[in-house]
Amino acid sequence: MSAVKTRNDWESMAQALSIQGQAFINGKYQAAASKQTFDCLSPIDGRLLAKVASCDLADANLAVDNARDVFEAGTWSQLPPVKRKQVLIRFAELMEENADELALLETLDMGKPIRYSKSVDVMAAARAIRWCGEAVDKIYDEIAPTAHNEIGMITREPVGVVAAIVPWNFPMIMASWKLGPALATGNSVILKPSEKSPLTAIRLAQLALDAGMPAGVLNVLPGFGHTVGKALALHMDVDTLVFTGSTKIAKQLMIYAGESNMKRVWLEAGGKSPNIVFNDAPNLQAAAEAAASAIAFNQGEVCTAGSRLLVESGIKDELIALIAKEFEGWQPGNPLDPATTCGAMVDKQQLDNVLGYIQAGKKEGAAVVSGGSQVLADTGGVYVQPTIFSGVTNQMTIAKEEIFGPVLAVIEFEGMEQAIEIANDTIYGLAAGVWTSNLSKAHKTAKALRSGMVWINHYDGGDMTAPFGGYKQSGNGRDKSLHAFDKYTEIKATWIALD
Repeated sequence: MSAVKTRNDWESMAQALSIQGQAFINGKYQAAASKQTFDCLSPIDGRLLAKVASCDLADANLAVDNARDVFEAGTWSQLPPVKRKQVLIRFAELMEENADELALLETLDMGKPIRYSKSVDVMAAARAIRWCGEAVDKIYDEIAPTAHNEIGMITREPVGVVAAIVPWNFPMIMASWKLGPALATGNSVILKPSEKSPLTAIRLAQLALDAGMPAGVLNVLPGFGHTVGKALALHMDVDTLVFTGSTKIAKQLMIYAGESNMKRVWLEAGGKSPNIVFNDAPNLQAAAEAAASAIAFNQGEVCTAGSRLLVESGIKDELIALIAKEFEGWQPGNPLDPATTCGAMVDKQQLDNVLGYIQAGKKEGAAVVSGGSQVLADTGGVYVQPTIFSGVTNQMTIAKEEIFGPVLAVIEFEGMEQAIEIANDTIYGLAAGVWTSNLSKAHKTAKALRSGMVWINHYDGGDMTAPFGGYKQSGNGRDKSLHAFDKYTEIKATWIALD
């Protein structure tokens, strides 16, 4: 059993770390066709981590052509499912064997605490790849009920070339949720990581190759959304586009798909999730701990963050006080310190966005209960305190718009009907929490919420067996579970006359 690493250990490893910043196309690292790069800076202290390839249309064309060639050749797409399974399981094993390196890249690049990069991000990403690999030889096709002289077969086939555009907040996990089912079903994939956190995606490409995946099956194109992201979305030979990110960009990708080849587009977009706590919550301390974690974990940069805390009037003051106390354990610190629970925002732009929302909340009349300020500015990093606003109405900016930072808007309600009305009064419908001791109330509230996921008496539950996705402008389709495989396969009906 390896010794627990200290901050000094992680900082020493960071100094010695060799960081790859090139694109990965057809099984090898290479510069962008334009030779252009962009600076990848760490939000921890502003240090330059790498010069990263800034891919554009030429790189997209090359990657798609290679992905199509290997798909048509059948070296992966026609490989028996059990063989693809073996490669994916080895891929997951290599992720676990390189957990320290991957966690360190994630923390340096994105600013999340190293304790979570290793225990949550790397492990969850590896689980997703392994789970999908294990599932692929256990999914059966169908035979239709027919007359005795006919056979109707319903079979699944890979869609072909998949472009996956993933966000910066959980780079490895979001990538793995796409890569797992897409690769397991035999597709070729071009992965476009966010320019804010591209480093683990670039490293994963080599691990996949080391695991036995044929060259050209997994390609990684770092770069910007308006260049290489747009090029992939408009490409006439990309069959399916999958995306996690903002609702604004999700809408634009749908337009690009319509303007090109009507490629299938699957989107997991924004959220403004209500966390509803009734007077009869079974354990107010547990509710407070969950509410604090739901907004402070990953610095609030979570699509399912419980950013709207709906509290019944009888417990409002007590619950707010408990959450403020919990926030004492969520104060920002150096992400390379294993004791740190709340790290840096991903970059200065996101820090400024969050501070702007805090100012908007004050201007519109909400009251800051705790937090609300930038901290640790002398480090060169970008940190903000977890913040509680009380006196919030659902019409305020901080209650309507996705902040993607540790800003909690507390909204008071009276009774179940008003709670449901407030909760559903949003363009989003990703997730929700409900806290009550009344089984009937829990079921009625959960059924009434226009949300893809509802958690009762906890927050952010589930595993790879449960689908992940939302209603309304939170997107379409589902990640995780066997339902995710629907996004990456075509269903073919073959009807045979036996006479």
